[in-house]
Amino acid sequence: MNTLRQMMKPVSVVLVVSMMMVLAPFQPCMAALIGTETVLDAARGQEARQNIARILAREDVQRVFTMHGISPEEAKARVNALSDAEVMVLEKRLDQLPAGADSLGTVVFALLFVFVVLLITDILGYTDVFPFVRKSVLRQDVP
Repeated sequence: MNTLRQMMKPVSVVLVVSMMMVLAPFQPCMAALIGTETVLDAARGQEARQNIARILAREDVQRVFTMHGISPEEAKARVNALSDAEVMVLEKRLDQLPAGADSLGTVVFALLFVFVVLLITDILGYTDVFPFVRKSVLRQDVP
């Protein structure tokens, strides 16, 4: 029995060491739920990056960059280095600035202004643009 114990001692040491080597690299996994806002923020960040890339691809923007000594590739690299939150703030800021903003509001205002001017001149009798304006007969035919 004594010889059996002496033989098992080195085998058990090798077995313990091998089990430790097998189990040591594995860490316990921590699982958690991903919130909806996290997923939406990632999608918004990607969309904001695409919008900024579309703005940076315009020729007039690239021309301004080269005038200031920044290459378009360097500008794209700087945008790619930003975090998602910074990209979303930058996109909101670009939409508020005149150079990056869309001109839909300006076009609608201009059309509304032209319509009102033509309507007033039509009511006063200077023009005959709109058929729905009722014109009173104020003209006197002078021979």
